[in-house]
Amino acid sequence: MAAAKTKQNPIPSVWARTRREADQPALSRDAIVREAIVMLDAEGIEALSMRKLGARLNAGATSLYRHVATKDELMELAVDEVAAEIHVPDADSPDWRAAVGEAAHSFRATALRHPWLSSVLGQAGLAYLGPNLMSFSERLAALFTAAGFPEPSRAIDAVLSYVIGMSTTEAAWLTTVARSGESEADFIARLLPAAQEAAAAHDHLSGAYTDAAAASADPVALRDDKFAGALEIVLDGLSLRLSR
Repeated sequence: MAAAKTKQNPIPSVWARTRREADQPALSRDAIVREAIVMLDAEGIEALSMRKLGARLNAGATSLYRHVATKDELMELAVDEVAAEIHVPDADSPDWRAAVGEAAHSFRATALRHPWLSSVLGQAGLAYLGPNLMSFSERLAALFTAAGFPEPSRAIDAVLSYVIGMSTTEAAWLTTVARSGESEADFIARLLPAAQEAAAAHDHLSGAYTDAAAASADPVALRDDKFAGALEIVLDGLSLRLSR
């Protein structure tokens, strides 16, 4: 007698199952995702629930589940939707460093518009299978391949690790500032005395906080310069790798 076939569990990703056709024209998967992103941007991940989202769409949670099986799937969809905002120059760009820098800055800008994005990229299941993230990865691979990198995936990992790490920290900082109800400059001015006192016993840190005090009048420019400066170090390393 032939052995019975073992039933396999479904792959836990929205990209691994057939999309349902909308049974309510006003309640499509796209509409659900758009409204979820509005909630995420305004209130953060903790505030998002299928029940609250259904109420905003004038639909019950059960209706939402016909289009999105779980909150995890919803996050996969939201991540992929905002990934469409990231610009990657064409692979035939004459200056690969400038092109990669443009993509990195675009990623950062997207992550700051959507402060929840960077922190969930590693947790959003198989989000990388989404069409927009696939397109983003393909364009980066084409760019690094055209530049002559024999292993473009390693160069991509280096750049994205830096950009995601910095964007996560920066988005968390801006969320803290927003919760204070103050401007960034005012928040820094109030925080600096405590930070300088904590760093006073550390020779290599105390000077950095003195410099931060001088630059606190324009914190946006300070953050921009910090991101761009460290990105140049990453690109310098990749340039050395390419020249070998």
